Amino acid sequence: MRAFADLIERLVYTPQRNAKLRLIADYLAHTPNPDRGYALAALTGDLRFTHAKPAMVRELVAQRVTPELFALSYDYVGDLAETVSLIWPEKELDGGGPPGLAEVVETLTQAPRGAVPGLIEAWLDRLDANQRFALLKLITGGLRVGVSARLAKTAVARLGDRDPAEIEEVWHGLEPPYRGLFAWIDGQAGPPAVAETQRFRPMMLAHPLDDPAADGLDPGAFRAEWKWDGIRVQLAAGADGGDGGHLYSRTGDDISGAFPDVMAAAAFDAVLDGELLVVRDGVVAPFNDLQQRLNRKRVMPAMLTRHPAWLRLYDMLFDGAEDLRGLPFDARRQRLEDWHARVRPSRMDLSPQLDFADWDTLAALRAGARADQVEGLMLKRRDSAYVAGRPKGLWFKWKRGPLLIDAVLLYAQRGHGKRSSYYSDFTFGAWRDAAADAPALVPVGKAYFGFTDEELRQLDRWVRANTVDRFGPVRAVRPDLVLEVAFDSVHRSTRHKSGVAMRFPRIHRIRWDKPAAEADRLATLEAMIVESAKGPAATEP
Repeated sequence: MRAFADLIERLVYTPQRNAKLRLIADYLAHTPNPDRGYALAALTGDLRFTHAKPAMVRELVAQRVTPELFALSYDYVGDLAETVSLIWPEKELDGGGPPGLAEVVETLTQAPRGAVPGLIEAWLDRLDANQRFALLKLITGGLRVGVSARLAKTAVARLGDRDPAEIEEVWHGLEPPYRGLFAWIDGQAGPPAVAETQRFRPMMLAHPLDDPAADGLDPGAFRAEWKWDGIRVQLAAGADGGDGGHLYSRTGDDISGAFPDVMAAAAFDAVLDGELLVVRDGVVAPFNDLQQRLNRKRVMPAMLTRHPAWLRLYDMLFDGAEDLRGLPFDARRQRLEDWHARVRPSRMDLSPQLDFADWDTLAALRAGARADQVEGLMLKRRDSAYVAGRPKGLWFKWKRGPLLIDAVLLYAQRGHGKRSSYYSDFTFGAWRDAAADAPALVPVGKAYFGFTDEELRQLDRWVRANTVDRFGPVRAVRPDLVLEVAFDSVHRSTRHKSGVAMRFPRIHRIRWDKPAAEADRLATLEAMIVESAKGPAATEP
């Protein structure tokens, strides 16, 4: 446990990506199995402890310190694991050093619910503050140390001088503590045996583009299509593959369980790249409708009826066992069209190619993207192979411009990891005219990025100087500061008091110069709502 705790502490205080990569690779190289495998699972979010919950940790610490002391400490620190690790009373114990990481993981996995609090309490007594922090982050999930699953897998690849894409391809067929993976990386065995339908092929991504004409791109070298407002997915299907296949998000998360309607239609053998949408009567619904289906372990029949999923296809990576990724885009697209006409899968159609002779014609199409509820345009070189990652000069995304409103800062909360010392999560509101002479502010969104480090420090100082109330780690502030907020779209929402939900809000500018009374009204946001897409209709084959 000591080595894992040291790794977590160093990752928290190391902002640079390459430095984090070296730390993880060094840990994996010098830590034996199975500890290194469980550490990798923790970093990639693949550990789950059913009976260990934050509420249980609060109950344990309440037995050791007074509620007032814990409340004040948690209020100041803002992170449960850090607060408990620092406030937990030290004990003088005879023998019994810190448990190993594998001991913690395997014991918690097998322990009945009633035994878990006693196990955690005994471990907390045996650990120092850094080790307690690592233990609590481990068991409650969400390390928040600035390490993505992709970065952790890249560190594994570095051990064996392999391409990270090779690790990604077999990852979903593996289980912690990944002994077969490390045997392969160490050169002691061949690659892990993984079914084709369990393989995730890292996706090809696009570079953002401001103006193709200004960048000197040749319109004759590119194909264009809409950038649909759903989520990018990969469907790895196999009619005879045993498990039927998997639906992966862009980052390689398996989301098959949330979309049984799409998986039921995957009675073929192919790997397809597309956009997951909700479609009703041939019309693409707002992104907020799709969001109701995401991050669910089970989907009830009523949800399937109200929010029917649809896959709009962009590309074809495999046709049966044939790997098409090395072919030019035009050839892959033709194979996709031929396959779709032959197989005629339900709940799937093709993203249409857009006709254009020059960039001015395409710019006119882009200008109507928001009304058609698409995010903008995709430009793909006709001769581009399907290459994992974000290769230069092949694919571009020409997105529509963001929407902007001026909102009033209402609440602030401390961040996590290297931001745990700053108020960096900001809730903002717009004016709602409850009565002609009594307007009120209503929260409309929350943002935690878009500002520079210096702006973060300025906002943090302002929050501390203008706090008027406290709710645990949250500060209510005087409604005096205006933030210019950028966002991609806004939708109706029954889950929010304001009745609206913003997509991808971020702080665009701090309006130190603007009085709060001049911030935007809720009616301004409501006028930006697009009810449904007006673009090409989806039709069952």
